[in-house]
Amino acid sequence: MFFISQQPESTVEFGKKIASLLKPGMVVALDGDLGTGKTVISRGIARGLGVTSPVTSPTFTVAQEYALPDNRFLYHLDMYRIDDENSALAFGIDEFLFAPNAITIVEWPERINRLLEDDQRLLSIHLQHINEIQRRLEIPDAFAEKLCKAGLPGGISLCSAKETLS
Repeated sequence: MFFISQQPESTVEFGKKIASLLKPGMVVALDGDLGTGKTVISRGIARGLGVTSPVTSPTFTVAQEYALPDNRFLYHLDMYRIDDENSALAFGIDEFLFAPNAITIVEWPERINRLLEDDQRLLSIHLQHINEIQRRLEIPDAFAEKLCKAGLPGGISLCSAKETLS
């Protein structure tokens, strides 16, 4: 399913709603061009999980770790500077992916596709520019249906797959 976010604040709120449906051990893979809002939605997920500290893209550090209640964690990974799966494994990414006591967000997941494929704990979200402030977010139907049942935040609308980008 496809959703339209009318502004960055709506994308943050949408991330909070997504967070309410995530379970420990899940990985959220955020795919999209530079500036499509991967870090914005990551910030919303973090806020929805209770993180109050600043949430920025870990482009240069590759990983940021946030403590959550009940001895759980949020791992925010950015694979932009990682060449491939082997480089990621050398970095120690296997400690972060599908960790039973954590939720992991991965920006630029296409760099490590083989480490993520065919896992039911993976939630893939594709983000696209519509214009300067609007974004199109593609979410797998089963998870999107749960989001719709939970109620969409203001500034987020459901659109049909046939709608084209303007």
